[in-house]
Amino acid sequence: MGLNLSAIAVRERAVTLFFILLLVAAGAYAFVKLGRAEDPSFTIKTLTVTAAWPGATAREMENLVAEPLEKRLQELTWYDRVDTTTRPGFALMTLTLKDSTPPAAVQEEFYQARKKLGDEARTLPPGVFGPFVNDEYADVSFALYALKAKGMPMRELTRQAEAIRQDLLHVAGVKKINILGERPEQIFVEFSFDKLATLGVSAQDIVAALQRQNGVTPSGSIDTEGPQVFIRVDGAYDGVQAIADTPIAAAGRTLKLSDIAEVRRGYEDPPTYMIRHKGEPTILLAAVMQEGWDGLALGRALEERTAGIARTLPLGMTLEKVTDQAVNITHAVDEFMMKFAMALGVVLLVSLVSLGWRVGIVVAAAVPLTLAAVFLIMLETGRFFDRITLGALILSLGLLVDDAIIAIEVMVVKMEEGMDRIKAAAYAWSHTAAPMLSGTLVTIAGFLPVGFAPSTAGEYAGNIFWVVGFALIVSWIVAVVFTPYLSVKLLPAIKPVEGGHAAIYDTPNYRRLRRLITFAVRHKFLTCTIVGVAFAFSVVGMGGVKQQFFPTSDRPEVLVEVRLPEGSSIETTTAAVEKLEAWLDRQPEAEIVTSYIGQGAPRFYLALSPELPDPAFAKIVVLTPDAEAREALKQRLRAAVADGLAPEAFVRVTQFVFGPPSVFPVEFRILGPDPAEL
Repeated sequence: MGLNLSAIAVRERAVTLFFILLLVAAGAYAFVKLGRAEDPSFTIKTLTVTAAWPGATAREMENLVAEPLEKRLQELTWYDRVDTTTRPGFALMTLTLKDSTPPAAVQEEFYQARKKLGDEARTLPPGVFGPFVNDEYADVSFALYALKAKGMPMRELTRQAEAIRQDLLHVAGVKKINILGERPEQIFVEFSFDKLATLGVSAQDIVAALQRQNGVTPSGSIDTEGPQVFIRVDGAYDGVQAIADTPIAAAGRTLKLSDIAEVRRGYEDPPTYMIRHKGEPTILLAAVMQEGWDGLALGRALEERTAGIARTLPLGMTLEKVTDQAVNITHAVDEFMMKFAMALGVVLLVSLVSLGWRVGIVVAAAVPLTLAAVFLIMLETGRFFDRITLGALILSLGLLVDDAIIAIEVMVVKMEEGMDRIKAAAYAWSHTAAPMLSGTLVTIAGFLPVGFAPSTAGEYAGNIFWVVGFALIVSWIVAVVFTPYLSVKLLPAIKPVEGGHAAIYDTPNYRRLRRLITFAVRHKFLTCTIVGVAFAFSVVGMGGVKQQFFPTSDRPEVLVEVRLPEGSSIETTTAAVEKLEAWLDRQPEAEIVTSYIGQGAPRFYLALSPELPDPAFAKIVVLTPDAEAREALKQRLRAAVADGLAPEAFVRVTQFVFGPPSVFPVEFRILGPDPAEL
């Protein structure tokens, strides 16, 4: 008679019960072990290239440096475009691969790009530094911590940051710790050309003397009966005073460098990147999470370790959390879990009310059994709870009970016709299993374009197809294996209906439905016309519906971009930022204000594309309590800028949108003067 899973499940009841209990236990284990994330991961198909040529004009950087490098990058298989910015002595390029690039091919393309640029570097003009390739542009800073101490020299703060970095690297799940906003120390030798000319000393003499004195020269070694002893020439610089005492020989005389120049310790001037936290200069420590790690576990570990570090810091030094993905993950997952629980409750309630409590319990049991299997599959296939997978589960909830309802309804009808429950279970398989499977596969096929879209959007949202597919296939298996078993165990004794099959379907409601179907079949042209008109109205109605693949994010950050005319100094940009910071400091919604001057903020959210170095650019990230406070602050800030706050700058107020950055337009509004008019 062929394979009949329903009959086997009912016949081998002990085995079926064992698998039900095993599935529930495995599903509970998978639910606990599944990772939690705010959004699904996707591949960033971008790398950056920089090159420096001190003294060159922007035109020379474009023609002699950037253009040859661009031509080599165009040879890549998945090349899409290169965005290039050149300034005097500096070129910055962003390579973007095609959106259809397979994720597995991205690293190979980056390797080929690095190799081609290395080959081209030999042909660049003498004096060009680079090209320098950053193929870790996609690193996401899981947590940012601001280290600051009012009045403390930056070098001392940097040394403390290095110590904290080494400590945090021992936290399980941390891939690396980046230190941001550090101003490199420099030794300045300042002299007057007029004074040098009077003394008969040239600048080249000073440079040559410094290079000779600070050189590391091999001096040989002595072989003894024991260890080999290396000989080293003493004289390399170990402090500012040693540099000031450097002898300068010129015009038959020997002078100390301090006699003809001022030697002092300082910092990079002008700075290239500055970070301010709550109006004060700061150094940021950015923790990058290892791939596939549980974000909530890492958040707890970092919280514990940073709290211990903060207690050991010197008096006056603070370590404050700027942003932590664990907080956003908890909020996002908890919100979706609540919606998921509400949807599950509605499905169970409707089943119980509409089908009766015994039949309703059998149908409702299909939902947790299906979800347990889906959780186990997600764990084994490397998926985790995020907006997409949880949304897919919510989407599939209403479909999970369809097959179970069909199976149990067929059993009930056959029992009403006089068939015993064992034969009724076997009948349900032989007459409904194949149609139910076909309907399930057709439903899954509707999500195929999302699951197999060769794009970043498909990579981001692809789990809609896979999770819905897992859920529906498992729900079919549950309906044909576990539902018949539960029906046999839980359904009450059903008396056969007099008249059998005909009497069951000879009710007023069935007669009305039969007449309606008969009318539609007999008047097929009228039926097709009604369907066509309804379809035409739906097409017209779609034109008035706003089209947006990814919705606006509910993250509470307000992003403020500040851009000054090209060529503006970083000090001028800082002055404009300070005006905005002072205004934001007075707003009740602004909890944490962090400014990034000379470059964009680090990628603390996967969908954020960090802006590249530019002294005329700054980005302010304002953390607000919630989405309502964010909207209120946005509107007030827009009005303040329109009324003349920071009039020298071009200000843009934005917020996050769900989805990868390459597929969504960020909601924004331009305020202030256009840069071309400044």
